[in-house]
Amino acid sequence: MLLRNGGSNEGVDEGWEKTNGTLSGVPETRNYGAFLPDLCWSCLTYLAFYNTHILPHLNRWKTPSLSGHMHSIPAHDVHRGRHHPRRAPHKATEKNIDIACEKRVSVVFNGTSPGPTLRLNEGKTTWIRVYNRLGDQNLTVHWHGLSQRTAPFSDGTPLVAQWPIPAGNFFDYEVRPVKGDAGTYFYHSHVGFQQATAHGAIIVKDPKQPPYKYDADRLLVVGTYFSKTDDVIVEELTADPITWPGEANAIMINGKSGTSAASNSSGICNPHIIDVEPNKQYRLRVVSASALPIVKAVIEGHSNLSVIEADGEYTQLANVNHIQVAPGQRFSYLLKTKTAAELKKLNQTSFWIRYESRDRPVITSGYALLRYKLPDTPVVAPSSIPAISPVQVPNITNNYLEYTLQSFTPAYRAAFPPLSQVTRTIFINMTIKLTSGNWAGPGHPDGAADWVPNNFAWQEDRIAGTNRVPYLISVLKDNKAPNYNLALKNGGFDPSSKSYPARVGEVLDIVWQGNAGIGQYLDSHPMHIHGEHVYDLGSGNGSYNAVKNERKLTKAGYVPARRDTTVLYRYTDDGLSSRANVTMGWRAWRVRVTKQNVGAWMAHCHIAAHAVQGMNTIWVFGSAKELKAKFPSTPYTSGYLDYGGSAYGSNTKVPVVNHYFNSTDEA
Repeated sequence: MLLRNGGSNEGVDEGWEKTNGTLSGVPETRNYGAFLPDLCWSCLTYLAFYNTHILPHLNRWKTPSLSGHMHSIPAHDVHRGRHHPRRAPHKATEKNIDIACEKRVSVVFNGTSPGPTLRLNEGKTTWIRVYNRLGDQNLTVHWHGLSQRTAPFSDGTPLVAQWPIPAGNFFDYEVRPVKGDAGTYFYHSHVGFQQATAHGAIIVKDPKQPPYKYDADRLLVVGTYFSKTDDVIVEELTADPITWPGEANAIMINGKSGTSAASNSSGICNPHIIDVEPNKQYRLRVVSASALPIVKAVIEGHSNLSVIEADGEYTQLANVNHIQVAPGQRFSYLLKTKTAAELKKLNQTSFWIRYESRDRPVITSGYALLRYKLPDTPVVAPSSIPAISPVQVPNITNNYLEYTLQSFTPAYRAAFPPLSQVTRTIFINMTIKLTSGNWAGPGHPDGAADWVPNNFAWQEDRIAGTNRVPYLISVLKDNKAPNYNLALKNGGFDPSSKSYPARVGEVLDIVWQGNAGIGQYLDSHPMHIHGEHVYDLGSGNGSYNAVKNERKLTKAGYVPARRDTTVLYRYTDDGLSSRANVTMGWRAWRVRVTKQNVGAWMAHCHIAAHAVQGMNTIWVFGSAKELKAKFPSTPYTSGYLDYGGSAYGSNTKVPVVNHYFNSTDEA
């Protein structure tokens, strides 16, 4: 991944390397129609980072300004021989990585999981070149939480906003956070089960002093380990009969499973250690790249936590006594450390952090360590982990920060549309459905099974098999948009395009509902939306009552925070329901469709296996006319309109890359 302008990469090699936009030794590409699920997924991608402060002289290659001030610059003029990019320390290779005390062939960025942390700046455009060296696999990268800040074709959603990057090719992503985006995000692959290991954190830096004071931050990336490889998991999930991959074998914090204190060469099984100093305030940035469980964590002797950020946006202060994060979510917590006198009284300088999975049939757990560094005191690593947890981790998940978080930003609070402005409410039932075979019992399919939002499973391999053109490209290339009028007759869903269209000016309430279905099985679903953040209206047991819920908000004077990932909880202890086809719980969002957020966006469950099984929905905001008014037309976008088009580079092809954001903003 090459990164230029407005951004940096932690741990980047200071060596410089000249690049000519070519790759060597790259295997031949395959047709996208042949993609999934029989692929060899056992390779990596290469990310390198470069800086474009040296490119202002390239302005002479700009084309006339277009809608969205997009400019076309031939990629060989931008990238070939005009600069010397800094190179990440790990080149892409096919790697059998050490993870959770085992070996696993995995898709990773720059040779590690998690990949390098990217630090971006508000108001600065960053170009990120992503090389796909995955043999015969496709690849995209999604900038989770920053969809609205990417150029067209840069959201990283295959067959929705872009064609995927063919094997042996590379693609230049354009990302530009705006004022107010300072916060915590992450990037990950959006193909198959690759995200389980192919992910890394993004921090958008505060341009000035953040609204809350702290001395330093500490980044914690939560990941999960599955002993089965990606290709086996996808194959078994889509097989007849289905085989569930099982629970995560380990939960990692910054790549460490925390299941053993024994010394080993890599330390991957040891607890991750968070070093702090007495009497200081720290910002704990927690990113959940978990592929399955909700994770709770309790810090021994430190229950004084305050949430200040959720999903990349500052919130009003909310006090909590433990951490909870679902797949796709990010939170920042303020932690005030103990004084030296308190530590002396306790005769303790290290405190265990116990973390456990929740809402799963089996608990997966591990330890991290909060360790104080004192003057003239040697720092030692723990020689063992506790046989008995020193803390108790709460069990209940569905009450965490519900009806609590409010935006810190006055403009966001003022823009919250009341129920009286809602033009449509779209209910989406989330049900597991057999496509063959029978139910062996509640929650036990004996056949093939999909997770179906409103009775339709959107699965990437099946969509590819129908020669589906990505939604955004279909609008720009063929002037084809979803049938809005047909969608109005079908509860918001257009069966012809398999999407949910909306028009500029509409205010939508989107209600996700957990329905046990015939199989009488429920699960928790962390729902993530691409594009604009939504106002999270809350959740509850039973069915959604808009009037009752609005009254609850108004009475409390509560204006919900804007989020991109919140959980549809299952509201049962074990996931089973004695009542078939009954709605057991809901999660509601509100969003206003504007000229600024038109586009083709996914909203899906962020449990990787559920997404593979079809728990994805596609939302097309804006008519064909509105979309084309925002996005430039051909020839400026022609290289993006076909699979492996001229915007995609390879060892034999120099790409032509369009600049969507005005280069005068690239300072």
